[in-house]
Amino acid sequence: QVQLVESGGGSVQAGGSLRLSCAASGYTYSSYSMGWFRQTPGKEHEGVALIDIDGTTRYADSVKGRFTISRDNAKNTLYLQMNSLKPEDTAMYYCAARRASLGFAWPLVPRFWGDYWGQGTQVTVSS
Repeated sequence: QVQLVESGGGSVQAGGSLRLSCAASGYTYSSYSMGWFRQTPGKEHEGVALIDIDGTTRYADSVKGRFTISRDNAKNTLYLQMNSLKPEDTAMYYCAARRASLGFAWPLVPRFWGDYWGQGTQVTVSS
């Protein structure tokens, strides 16, 4: 059974930092590209950061220079280090896994990117 379990969310003041984790199980983690997405009520999923099986990364313009995605294949865990947080970063954050054979392009429709999705972890940034 495939599971993606996010953790590390919480409430922080603007300028602060959080580190999200996503523990994966039930599939061959090293064969899947991984990504972080976020969603606020009434809006579509938004791509935040992606990481391919070879470590190649892509970021949304809104988080470049502030967020860092990484993966530990030995621990089957995905991370998102978020620094210099802004109120507009407030959202539910989800991790997702996608077969690497499907390619690594930035998603046109983010909600269709992942083969598997976690349940999400809430991040709230106050001004």
